[in-house]
Amino acid sequence: MSLLFAISVPTLLLGILLACAVWHDVRERRIPNALVAGGAVAAVLLHVLLTPAGGGLGALNALAGMALGLGLLLPMYMLRTLGAGDVKLMAMVGAFIGPQQVLSATLLTLLAGGVLALLVAACTGVLRQVLGNGYRMLLHSMARGLGGGDVRLDALPAASGKLPYALAIAAGTLLSFFWSVA
Repeated sequence: MSLLFAISVPTLLLGILLACAVWHDVRERRIPNALVAGGAVAAVLLHVLLTPAGGGLGALNALAGMALGLGLLLPMYMLRTLGAGDVKLMAMVGAFIGPQQVLSATLLTLLAGGVLALLVAACTGVLRQVLGNGYRMLLHSMARGLGGGDVRLDALPAASGKLPYALAIAAGTLLSFFWSVA
């Protein structure tokens, strides 16, 4: 499918909303609830209105995508590695792209977030410390497993809020979009 024909009203609106979320997250380190709630409602309504013409997901797929987007990042919020705004933003993305594509978008988001975290660590001069901490956590977990203990990573400290994760969500969503039309 040609990229030109793949751009639709929901896709265009999603891009605008993601750009706004990134702007807010980089500038204020928060994503406004009105942005994600309004975006999610708009996504469901657009997909309902566009379904008869063949250009929408339908209400059930939009809602399923929203639930899956929320559910996939909710454990990271519970572990305090992501903020609530990031989780709600992925739910909004799921409402736009549906349950099939939100899975790949989330995976690509997590990869983009890892790359972003490494870049921030490198730019702030703490990359060696971050990699060393990760290595020690993994080594400790493996040693516990070899000793017959529980093979789990220790709980992470509370998120510092220094990483604008909306950037990773936008990058992962964009990559998943290009992947799906390729």
